[in-house]
Amino acid sequence: MNAQITNIAVILGLMQVAKRIPFDDPNVLNMVRAGYILSNIIIVAIYYYVGIVIKRKNDLTTLKYTEPAPPMSQDPPKLITTTIRGHDETQLKAAYKSILTGVGMMVVMHVYFKYTNPLLIQSIIPLKGVFENKLVQIHLLNKPAIGDLKRPWKAAAGPFAGFGGGEPKTDKRSVEGAEKRGAGGAKEE
Repeated sequence: MNAQITNIAVILGLMQVAKRIPFDDPNVLNMVRAGYILSNIIIVAIYYYVGIVIKRKNDLTTLKYTEPAPPMSQDPPKLITTTIRGHDETQLKAAYKSILTGVGMMVVMHVYFKYTNPLLIQSIIPLKGVFENKLVQIHLLNKPAIGDLKRPWKAAAGPFAGFGGGEPKTDKRSVEGAEKRGAGGAKEE
């Protein structure tokens, strides 16, 4: 089943559960807070371990692809030359940034706006998302990097996916065309 559909189903289910939880009780609220903190510690620990595995594998296979131009831009696609390790480390940094953004938003919602129900939902959804992450699937669950897991990865489909510049292209024609144009040639380390 599609990850977005399961997320919606889990959110709707957790919203029903959250209605029955007495958040007015300080002990219950502290337990939910502790669950949220524990969930994020588990997520960071998983990503930390994946980072160790990436460094241990040290896959220096060259990866060339063209990154699409930003939406509404007249720029040509940019050539990216990196290694599989470099690509995975870049994706890992993006995963850490996503977690920090989520925690920051949750802190604002809980501390400033006094919302408590999202604590329960945000304890489960990001933890589920970690195991759907392509890095975790390859490096922790040992799935082969074929099909949807083949690098470079497409951007996650979202509500505004149609406005993006497309997906990375690895075909020989696109890469050679970008090299001839001198479009980028950015080397990620």
